[in-house]
Amino acid sequence: MRQSQLLMPTLREAPSEAEAVSHQLLLRAGLVRQLAAGVYTYLPLGRRVLRKLEAIVREEMDKAGGQEVLMPALQPAELWRQSGRYEVYGPELVRLRDRHDREFALGPTHEEVITALMRGETSSYRQLPATLYQIQTKFRDEQRPRYGLLRGREFLMKDAYSFDADWEGLHRSYVAMYDAYHRIFARCGLTFRAVEADAGSIGGEGGTHEFMALADIGEDTIASCTCCDYAANLEKAEYGIATNHKADVVEPTKTKRLHTPGSKTIVQLTESLGLEATAFIKTLIFIADGKPVAILVRGDHEVNDIKVKQALGVVSLSLADQETTERVTGAPTGFAGPVGLTIPVYADIAAAQISSAIVGANEEDYHLVDVQPGVHFTYEASGDYRNAAMGDRCPRCEEGRLQFNRGIEIGHVFKLGTKYSEAMEATFLDAAGKAQPLIMGCYGIGVSRLLSAVIEQHADEQGIVWPASIAPYRVHIVPVSAKDETQMALAFQLAERLEAAGIEWLLDDRDERPGVKFKDADLIGIPLRITVGRQAASGIVEVKRRSEAAAKELSIEEALTMASMLAVEH
Repeated sequence: MRQSQLLMPTLREAPSEAEAVSHQLLLRAGLVRQLAAGVYTYLPLGRRVLRKLEAIVREEMDKAGGQEVLMPALQPAELWRQSGRYEVYGPELVRLRDRHDREFALGPTHEEVITALMRGETSSYRQLPATLYQIQTKFRDEQRPRYGLLRGREFLMKDAYSFDADWEGLHRSYVAMYDAYHRIFARCGLTFRAVEADAGSIGGEGGTHEFMALADIGEDTIASCTCCDYAANLEKAEYGIATNHKADVVEPTKTKRLHTPGSKTIVQLTESLGLEATAFIKTLIFIADGKPVAILVRGDHEVNDIKVKQALGVVSLSLADQETTERVTGAPTGFAGPVGLTIPVYADIAAAQISSAIVGANEEDYHLVDVQPGVHFTYEASGDYRNAAMGDRCPRCEEGRLQFNRGIEIGHVFKLGTKYSEAMEATFLDAAGKAQPLIMGCYGIGVSRLLSAVIEQHADEQGIVWPASIAPYRVHIVPVSAKDETQMALAFQLAERLEAAGIEWLLDDRDERPGVKFKDADLIGIPLRITVGRQAASGIVEVKRRSEAAAKELSIEEALTMASMLAVEH
């Protein structure tokens, strides 16, 4: 491709609203342009990278036994009502009505559609197992689109769905996809971890793993062990304390009221009293399925809403507003405590283990000292209701401690079981002729999100450093002077030979200063740059890998050999 004919509008400076490195470079390198918040147009370079990513995904899905289909983005709301997710999914579901006033949704995912398809096409166990996948545009009305392609309202996704006759078959399908995901992300040049995760709005009855690309900009926190392979998303991460432990019952001491004017937070209390956060128990009031409950955690810990929701077995859970907190505790937010509460109280294990704690007095500007869990107040149950913390014991091995990294979610695999097939009556006849629900799995990859994740990990101060496997072009030919006939003749000769060898090339034939050309070359990050300059007449060129600082002077043949070697790299 001749660069003079390529739509590649590079920018010297990134727009002020671009916070993430990947967002800045996507805009500066001319890969994307924003149409609306969270909605982007892919320009030629961006589309080429996207197609490379799609190709890797397709190859590995096919190798794992997947069959590609293409399902409608426009989905009847009736299907979502059958699955029970129409009201549950929330405001992220883009809803609309057609001219006949029929309700539809723009698909954020396709569990309902694929289940309806297989309900009509699968009748016997002999047709199973089957795995279907698609690469298609999805829609989610994000409240706060940000970080460019990392959190958008319209995005490209690969979603696959497996159908089996039994749970053993689902496990085999799950492992096949799990292994395929490792190959996909490795081929894309990513540093990643597979972590245990919560199923969220997708739901399911079995295991689930998220695949996280490690990056400081990541919106997810990954807890991992310093000694073993344990890793989990923060919302799922466990820690190594026996979940059935309760504080020893001791002789009660008398509690004391402590005047703490204006000290509503743990930070304020530790500063004013000169104590560690571990000396306190925080009492947080939540609304669980419409009813108030109190959750207790140690002062240095944070409540994990998902763990609480699962432990209580409730559908909805939200932090109570100030009015509700005052009605339940008799005090404004910041002074709630467990002593004397008439609502159900649940204590995190670490909070229940404190022998003598400081808690809110349920009175403005007052706390209670020497409060003993199980003595001065009782609780319905104790359990793991908090986020894991740095230095916690690993839940899988005795030696390890938990450490934390930030990560970008790039893929997710679920064992759905019969969640959708039972709700939507998708059955098959087993060997005995009895109707059984299809056993399902679901496997997603954010394809457009991969583009950003790769840039987050493969960039320097000059621009993008593409892995060869997904670079928009493999070789960038840069003649120093477009007016020098000898240089241009050699540049086009190189392009012809690369073309014949099946190696993609971009030739900068613009009449620009060398400095401009080199800055753009570093910005767009093509793996190999061949500079044609003053030694063109002698057949000598300068060759430089984008990932390396030093350049080499090579003959044309040596340069072509280096390009050929690069072409087979992944």
